[in-house]
Amino acid sequence: MSGGAAQKPVGHLLGYGAYLPYHRLPRAEIGAALGSRGGRGERTVASYDEDTTSMGVEAARIALRDATGRPKPERVYFATARPAYRDKTNANVIHAALGLDAAGFAVDMVGSVRSGVGAVIAALDSAEPTLVVLSDVRTGLPGSAEETDGGDGAAALLFGRSEGSAGEGTALADVLAVASTTGEFLDRWRGADEQSSHVWEERFSEHAYGPLAESAFADALKKAGITADAIDRLIIAGLSSRATRQFAARSGVGKGAIVDQLNGSVGNTGTAQPGILLADVLDRATPNTTIAMVTLADGATAIILRTTDALTDYRASLRVSEQIALGSNALLYTTFLTWRDMLHREPPRRPDPAPPAAPPSHRRAAYKFGFIGSRCTECDTLHLPPSRVCASCHAVDRMIPAPMAETGGQIRTLTVDHLVFTPQPPAVLAVIDFDGGGRFRCQLTDVNPTSVAVGDRVEMTFRKVLTADGIHNYFWKARPVRDVASQTGAESTGD
Repeated sequence: MSGGAAQKPVGHLLGYGAYLPYHRLPRAEIGAALGSRGGRGERTVASYDEDTTSMGVEAARIALRDATGRPKPERVYFATARPAYRDKTNANVIHAALGLDAAGFAVDMVGSVRSGVGAVIAALDSAEPTLVVLSDVRTGLPGSAEETDGGDGAAALLFGRSEGSAGEGTALADVLAVASTTGEFLDRWRGADEQSSHVWEERFSEHAYGPLAESAFADALKKAGITADAIDRLIIAGLSSRATRQFAARSGVGKGAIVDQLNGSVGNTGTAQPGILLADVLDRATPNTTIAMVTLADGATAIILRTTDALTDYRASLRVSEQIALGSNALLYTTFLTWRDMLHREPPRRPDPAPPAAPPSHRRAAYKFGFIGSRCTECDTLHLPPSRVCASCHAVDRMIPAPMAETGGQIRTLTVDHLVFTPQPPAVLAVIDFDGGGRFRCQLTDVNPTSVAVGDRVEMTFRKVLTADGIHNYFWKARPVRDVASQTGAESTGD
């Protein structure tokens, strides 16, 4: 561990979380389908019922669940290169799903990978505790390096200012310095209505990023009052692999300190990559570890952090390494293309789904987004959805809010439906009995229909149920509770 001169922090990292979707696409599967090599390893894939917003909610839930005793965020900054909505704030959905105070502030920082570090810098400048949510779905044309090397995922970082008690004694890491450089050059671009990015020749990116990254890193080290050999862990994020490799070689940091980019097991998650890699480092770090995080995106940003003694008693409820181990690598390439809307199949001969209407969604926002039911104060009966009249004792308006998103349960009964339309047939529908009371009927997701059984433990997850007329219907599903010890191999995914 490195020491160095004591520096007044420019901010505090109070909590963190990362989310990796359950599905994996082996790169060999791509090669087999297209008659090419495909490459080694696998990439994470957002399911048909996930997008950058829903994955952001899941990462934020982990971060806030683990940040017990720390201040709740008063601001939410959401960064992604692929927003689910344009001309509507996606961060509001995350804010609602987390059940945060309406007096808070939520805003999007979207459209480019650089928006991720922009959100982090804005959070460090904020006077209030701020939650930064980074999320991305990386997709390229079939057979492209963007498709093969990309990955999907999200991360959430909770920051507080150095003044007052917002971070004192509870900070997991002090942010010692931030430095950035900016350069205008065309290395990648995507039109407003295009699904895939265009990429210039990588030798050009390597040439353009080199001096920018080295300058930002040198400036950050100077501000922190340390030298490169004091860095214990160096995180390098960026979509240009040649540029990141070049900077790693010229950084002056020892080779053993450079962090694995998880390309073989996750892929490059774009906007979310710095946060996911930082979460993985923090999962393993000890106090007084100096971490440098350098992000190459339309310039470069270097952030220097040093972990504190508070990290000793902090353990992430779901580590990045555990999520990697728990994924299923049985996804078929044709299923992946269908989910990405690149393989258009015959639609089901059923009526088109109706979009959710705005007024009832607004009236039931606490239930729809936050999954908050009601509990009768007279007889303790729990109601999902919430009700004014108790189904057991018939008391009227004797209810209190009952947040259920973090409550586990078990499957009471289930059915495997081969007729109802779903992008991942067959559909598994179940009745869930919650711990402490309450019953709920919903669809299961990330599930193997051949092995799921009555009595299995489940947890709630925020998903996109459907999209109709351009409106995303977000709600909650249940998924099996898994742990590393019980994972015996890949589960099947139908095409």
